[in-house]
Amino acid sequence: EVQLVESGGGLVQAGGSLRLSCAASGFTFDDYAIGWFRQAPGKEREGVSCIYSGDGNTYGSTDYIDSVKGRFTISSDNAKKVVYLQMNSLKPEDTAVYHCAAVFSNGSSCLPLVVLGIWGQGTQVTVSS
Repeated sequence: EVQLVESGGGLVQAGGSLRLSCAASGFTFDDYAIGWFRQAPGKEREGVSCIYSGDGNTYGSTDYIDSVKGRFTISSDNAKKVVYLQMNSLKPEDTAVYHCAAVFSNGSSCLPLVVLGIWGQGTQVTVSS
C-alpha cells in the first residue's frame, strides 16, 4: 500500500521547537520530491518546504517559503524512508495541520508545491502565545 504517515505534532509555546516525521511506504521513496504543506482553519493550503533531487541527481536539495527560512529545516533519511521537518522558533501563525506529500520537482526547485496524489493524514501543530 502506498502511503505517507506523519507524526510529531503537538502543542508548544511560542519560541519552542517540534520535529515532524513523514514515513513513506509502498513506493520508491527517493524517486519523488517530498514536501510539507500546512492548512489552518479558514486559510488556504500553504506549501512550506520540500526536498528533491537537484544537481547531480543527489537527493537533498531543499526549498522553503520565506516565512520559515532560517527557522525550519527539512531533511531525509533515505535508508529509513523518512523525511523530517525540524521547526524552531515557532510562532502562533505556524499553527496548522501539517501534511507531507509526494510533489513535483523540475530538478531545480519544488516550490510552489504541486501535489502528485500521495499525501498523509496530517499532524496538528499548535503554537500558543
